[in-house]
Amino acid sequence: MSTGINRRDLLQGAATVVAGGVMQRVGFAAIVGRPLEEVGYGQVTLKSPLHLAQMENVRTVLMGLSDDSLLLPFRKMVGQDAPGEDLGGWYQYRADYNYTKDDAGLAPSATFGQWVSALSRMYAISGEQELRERAMRLNSLYAQTIATEYYANNRFPAYCFDKLVCGLMDAHRLAGDSDALAILERTRKAALPELPGHAVDREVVWREGKDASWTWDESYTLPENLYLLSAQMGSEGAAYREMAERYLDDTTYFDPLARGKNVLGGKHAYSYVNAMCSAMQAYMVGGSEKHLQAAKNGFDMLLAQSFVTGGWGPDELLQAPGSGTVYTSLARSHNSFETPCGSYAHMKLTRYLLRCTRDGRYGDSMERVMYNTVLGALPLQPDGHAFYYSDYHSSPPANAASDSAKAALGAAGKRVYSTHGWPCCSGTLPQVVADYWINGYFHEPGAVWVNLYLPSILRWNEGETKVEMELEGTYPETPEVRLRMKTSHPVSFALKLRIPAWAAGASLEVNRKTVRLAVVAGFATVRRKWRTGDTVELQLPMKPRFEALDEAHPETVGVLFGPRALFALASEPVVASKACVLEIQQAGTDEWTLQSSNGPVKMVPFTSVGGEPYLTYIQVSG
Repeated sequence: MSTGINRRDLLQGAATVVAGGVMQRVGFAAIVGRPLEEVGYGQVTLKSPLHLAQMENVRTVLMGLSDDSLLLPFRKMVGQDAPGEDLGGWYQYRADYNYTKDDAGLAPSATFGQWVSALSRMYAISGEQELRERAMRLNSLYAQTIATEYYANNRFPAYCFDKLVCGLMDAHRLAGDSDALAILERTRKAALPELPGHAVDREVVWREGKDASWTWDESYTLPENLYLLSAQMGSEGAAYREMAERYLDDTTYFDPLARGKNVLGGKHAYSYVNAMCSAMQAYMVGGSEKHLQAAKNGFDMLLAQSFVTGGWGPDELLQAPGSGTVYTSLARSHNSFETPCGSYAHMKLTRYLLRCTRDGRYGDSMERVMYNTVLGALPLQPDGHAFYYSDYHSSPPANAASDSAKAALGAAGKRVYSTHGWPCCSGTLPQVVADYWINGYFHEPGAVWVNLYLPSILRWNEGETKVEMELEGTYPETPEVRLRMKTSHPVSFALKLRIPAWAAGASLEVNRKTVRLAVVAGFATVRRKWRTGDTVELQLPMKPRFEALDEAHPETVGVLFGPRALFALASEPVVASKACVLEIQQAGTDEWTLQSSNGPVKMVPFTSVGGEPYLTYIQVSG
């Protein structure tokens, strides 16, 4: 008997029907219609301690950085006086930067726009005026530096322009910065002379006389925020809409993806997955069915090469099908997943896909990435130390690498800070953390969709009725989820609850009465007239299971319990029978014991690894 997960099951879109405690999968047609609406950042009060701790960490760091330090590289690059302390690391500007020997100075000012975006999102969540004032002040100071010279002196003109678009757009939309759009238009005009004019593949030379580091820009990611901005601006956003369409990388990327051709191999992992978010906006704003198909196909291709955590892209590269390189990376690399950046792209992509398809498997994927990667990231430090890579290095089987290579790499993974100061992941971490508030729920007239089971309160208007729904429980530590309703008047709407694919035997009660659970495309529906005091109790049973890394290596498996992967706190190879894996015993809160061939092994989720060495994968037999 085996309850190992077949990866092909994860790739199939299907409905699930639960009756009499038995979960069955049946086919369903894709749901087409208006995308589900995102809830506002301020509509949710989040109560999860882990999520709140991450928010407090990034807020404290961003609010502690001086204005002059943040503006210093802008001022230097356009020839202005630049007082203040240099932040150093990648944020620093060095005219003599040499990529072959220098680390500090790679991407000066690149995270500025992301931090303004994060401050604006955090203001929308909390209403704290000092967050709004900080974002607006930074925009005003930045506006004094706008010049084409900034882009001429920049290795990453498209990358930095994209982040500035995002920051100014969010400051206007979420923080009420009335000057942001005018600043943005000046930014666009200053950037245009130093942009390529169309999507340029990474590593392709488009500026002559420059070294290789000048080919690492990411112009192919521009359309996502440009589409979002054009939709926000309406008829006044035509120039941004045209620019978005011009930078869609159709010939080499989206056209083949839409046809089902896998062109991911060798692509830079984070940026090309982020480009799939541009495809989604080409559909959501531009109405292009081709780009929706490209994003759906690309996601399936990504899922097929993902680790058990949901992470992907060892050494920041996507892999060609059948290459075996994901497996060999376990022995050859500690740079397994570019965590905050990759999580940000992945969670945006799954949010867009879920909204457009109403398919719960995208929520399953988002949940897996959240719990097993970014939620376990080390805290951002005021000196620029940041968590960059999740390390899935696992003790390799015999002959996977030479003894000397094994010794040099070590036998296990470890959570460590990046050697880079203020890397790209210091920019995306605050954004992905703020987005916890909008990933849990979605809405449409007559229905509210529950995607993530985070302790929280959601407030919205259902027609003329005010509704407040509180979600309680300690999921995923325990399988119980309770929702309590509070309404200004009795009101009818459908409550859509995501039922994870692993939750066989899920059950549901409304006001302590059992409700037959029918799950279509990963969601169960409760439709009724709701009143204050109504309760919904959902049980999502969790059992140990394992998932092979790929079909070629069925003995190399990750162990899961509910949505969380379990990591073996060990430095040497762990070998266990399949029966023992399925019989792991919970030894306490967030702790399990696996009986291996060498004795008991402690297993914990990524958020509980601490500073100990760990193995993401173990070997199974029998």
